[in-house]
Amino acid sequence: MRFDVFQVSRRGGRETNEDRMGYSYTREAGLFALADGMGGHPEGEVAAQIALQTLAALFQQDARPVLDNPQQFLLDAIVIAHQQLLRYADTKGLTDTPRTTVVACILQGNQAWWAHCGDSRLYMVRNGKLIARTRDHSYSELQEALGRAATGHDAVNRNVLFTCLGSPGKPMVDSQGPLIVEPGDRLLLCSDGLWGNMEDGEIVTQLAEQNIAHAAPELVEQALRRGGLRCDNVTVLAVEWEGEGEPSGESTQNLGNEGYASTIQGALDAELVAGMDDEEIERSVREINEVIRQSGRRAHRQ
Repeated sequence: MRFDVFQVSRRGGRETNEDRMGYSYTREAGLFALADGMGGHPEGEVAAQIALQTLAALFQQDARPVLDNPQQFLLDAIVIAHQQLLRYADTKGLTDTPRTTVVACILQGNQAWWAHCGDSRLYMVRNGKLIARTRDHSYSELQEALGRAATGHDAVNRNVLFTCLGSPGKPMVDSQGPLIVEPGDRLLLCSDGLWGNMEDGEIVTQLAEQNIAHAAPELVEQALRRGGLRCDNVTVLAVEWEGEGEPSGESTQNLGNEGYASTIQGALDAELVAGMDDEEIERSVREINEVIRQSGRRAHRQ
């Protein structure tokens, strides 16, 4: 399996960047994921990081080297990530739960599957055309799908979501796939800081006309400029499927003996644990890993 990948995240006019992204892969399968921690709730950056850590840990556990059922894996893993956020809030004694959106994609063989919760998006572009895009779990997008034009207050609050990870109720998770991928197909995962300031047509055009190493950062910079001082954080993870042949980007044949690689860290990083002592950090990591193991096994038995 061969793919080219480029990821970039920039802080907008917010105090912190609560977006997280990354990818993991074996010789025959790849996981690409992005999460946007939600403001107005505690520790959004922790929520995004825990969501990605959960997906990566389960992928490493189950992809040996392929997933038996990629679509079911995504659905189960996202629900498990949600359960972990509830457990984390309970353990920390938080009065509110950290919350996040998430979008994740599996590339395996010559097929793609993806799933999402919230308004972080996936775009798929082929030969300059938009092949697929996720539909946001927002009230404004729901009204649009129903053919009802948003007016007044509803038009302003386009980002009000009706589901996310970490909310009291079970999250709504939409999935799609399998979809055949062809050499040259491009996938873009992004936070709402990008699509909120760029039209779909602009995103598709730039992704199609430039290589992803130029298109991704240029899209981010344009979104930041348009968003101005109050711009949301902007995060993009772009992937180009290259199929078989000599590699020009990431090649899963270059993996070491472990047969697995990831840009998603398996433990909470320094930025996330500021203010926590060593004992709290170790306890949090142990609890996260234990819930992953228990929930993963339970999900597969159901």
